[in-house]
Amino acid sequence: MPLEAGLLEILACPACHAPLNDRTAAENPELICTGTDCGLAYPVRDGIPVLLVDEARRPA
Repeated sequence: MPLEAGLLEILACPACHAPLNDRTAAENPELICTGTDCGLAYPVRDGIPVLLVDEARRPA
């Protein structure tokens, strides 16, 4: 289930403060950092973004 557009506009990557790309419609919902040097993927559990750097997946 995609996040509300208004919520996505105010969320940012906690590591680098770049905007996040919504990938919540995928099988493994997550928000992807759009920062060129960062690229962390934050999980979305039960419709709630988990914006903790320790919980983020590093880019492959």
